[in-house]
Amino acid sequence: MTNPSVTSLGVDRDAGTAMIALSRRYLREYLTKIRLSVSVLDEHVVWARPNEASNSIGNLMLHLAGNARQWIVSGVGGAHDVRDRQSEFDQRIPLSITSLIDRLEQTISDVDRVLASLTPADLPTRRRIQANDVSVLEAIYHVVEHFSMHTGQIIMLAKMHKPGAIKFYENADGIAVPLWGGSERIKGI
Repeated sequence: MTNPSVTSLGVDRDAGTAMIALSRRYLREYLTKIRLSVSVLDEHVVWARPNEASNSIGNLMLHLAGNARQWIVSGVGGAHDVRDRQSEFDQRIPLSITSLIDRLEQTISDVDRVLASLTPADLPTRRRIQANDVSVLEAIYHVVEHFSMHTGQIIMLAKMHKPGAIKFYENADGIAVPLWGGSERIKGI
């Protein structure tokens, strides 16, 4: 008879490794989709707000950079937290699209470096982030989910302004084939 704790540790280790790898892949994919979406837009569109209660694409990009940096680079990785969350939404003076992309790319690069340094044993460790007591696993899951949600908003806003100009996949016999080089697949997923 096998020892259940050994078996469950092996599964946890494999699942933890897969979760970290998948999180890294998704964050890079979301960044690529944001880059492709804003690359067809003019600066005034990137900073336009549908209404005063909504955010512009530029504000969402600043917010994504701030959130991922605070939760992963600082919260998980231990870097000093200098985030001013409200300023991400208050920004009204347009920054260039290139500057926004560069900031988001640098953030994801820094996030990826922290995630690459983690092992499954790190996932249950506790951190204090935005006054929340969370595990490293929860912090990663929060950032991936949050990034996904705002990426969808950015894509939708970009497609509203440039119908037909943004396409991520080609249909190949019922299979969505990425047009942007995101062809890596994780076995079993």
